[in-house]
Amino acid sequence: MPAIVDTSVKHMQKCIDECNKCMQACEECLTSCMNEPDVQARVKCMQLLRDCADICSFASQYMSRNSQYAKDICSLCANICEQCAKECRMFKDQHCQSCADECDRCAQECRNMAGM
Repeated sequence: MPAIVDTSVKHMQKCIDECNKCMQACEECLTSCMNEPDVQARVKCMQLLRDCADICSFASQYMSRNSQYAKDICSLCANICEQCAKECRMFKDQHCQSCADECDRCAQECRNMAGM
């Protein structure tokens, strides 16, 4: 998706898009996890899903405003995405596996962004 307005954040657009997709995947996965019969076994996963969705949204906002702290936020975002993916992989249902894949993609984009 191209930048919404013609600004100086074009070089971050791929990461912004990945963060937004990851936030959505985590929110959807969290909702699905709350409806699973083993919901008590998923408490840690659901906490990480919330953290991941929040940091992804935060990172997208910081990049969109071209903040001087965007790289720092993206580095933290990558760490949280990696932990979320690891936790989601422990559950074999499709929503957790798909979310883990999205978290891995986002972590990679955030690592690239943080290293720019």
